Amino acid sequence: MDKAFFALLLLVLQNTSKTLLLRFAVGGRKPQFLYSAAVLGTEGLKCTLSVLWVLRSGGSTRSIVHFVRSEWRMFLRVMVPAAVYNCQQVLEFVALSKLEAHVFSVLVQTKLLTTALFCVLIMGKQLRRVQVIALVLLMVGVILAKMKDGEAGVIGSFDSDGTVGALATLGIATLSGFAAVYTEMVLKRGKLVAHGAGGADMLAYMQIYMASASLVTMGAFALVRDAPTIIERGLWYGFDGAAVLAVVSSALGGLIVAAVLKYADSVLKGYATAASVILTGVLSAIFFGTVLDTHFFLAVVTVTCSISLYQTPPPPPPGGEYGRLLTSREAEKEADGREDRLPR
Repeated sequence: MDKAFFALLLLVLQNTSKTLLLRFAVGGRKPQFLYSAAVLGTEGLKCTLSVLWVLRSGGSTRSIVHFVRSEWRMFLRVMVPAAVYNCQQVLEFVALSKLEAHVFSVLVQTKLLTTALFCVLIMGKQLRRVQVIALVLLMVGVILAKMKDGEAGVIGSFDSDGTVGALATLGIATLSGFAAVYTEMVLKRGKLVAHGAGGADMLAYMQIYMASASLVTMGAFALVRDAPTIIERGLWYGFDGAAVLAVVSSALGGLIVAAVLKYADSVLKGYATAASVILTGVLSAIFFGTVLDTHFFLAVVTVTCSISLYQTPPPPPPGGEYGRLLTSREAEKEADGREDRLPR
């Protein structure tokens, strides 16, 4: 089986199973475990699996120590997205304790919009016309997902719990967009010192760094926020089978996304995301008995089209190689003209 297709298949299954397992762990009942403990378990397992990934791909414990010592500046830089990602994980528990899994799977796709906005604001990127259209379709899909058959308004489709869940989901999307753009900026501007550490995959070392930074930030949060409960009941109080499965699924998700970024492009990743939205709705109806109305199906179609449109690569310049050369020369001429127009 092709590596890219296999990685994407894993991503579809992981996205779907993570949402359903989190919903099963916290939905319909008040969970007894600490959300901070669940995040710590997720990042600890992710760090362990990343170490095994390094050892499996030709690295060694010595190469890991060398990477940690050489890249301590990078560790400080990734503390920011690690803390943001920790907040995002906690909000996932909050959102799925208030929303049905299929509604959450659609609403959380607003991270496409927030990522685009942060790309424009932080990195100065320009959106193509088709991407703007895709973002408009995304907002239409989100509005449809919030509506229900037989209801004329949108606001009335959520009760107080649903409103909390929707706000938490929008918080997830905002944090996800910022963390993605900030991490991209750090990786592009920060120069790695430890190149080719031990012949292993550099991406595995970065996963160790991200997980370690998350353990530090979430550990500090747990000590400040949940210290009395931890002292009284212990860190792992209330963990049951559903919570353990949710932790394992979340930990595997980070590594699967890394594999997708390595073996597949963003377009195929977008298709996998759209497929997971559809599969989540179907399985939510089967296992939780949720009713999928007309608005949800319209929302799925609209969001799927939005994801596909947004990640469509730009068309090549006309005229093949000659067209690309001409475009490059025109760009240089335009740049020279702008320099001549600058005040001396």
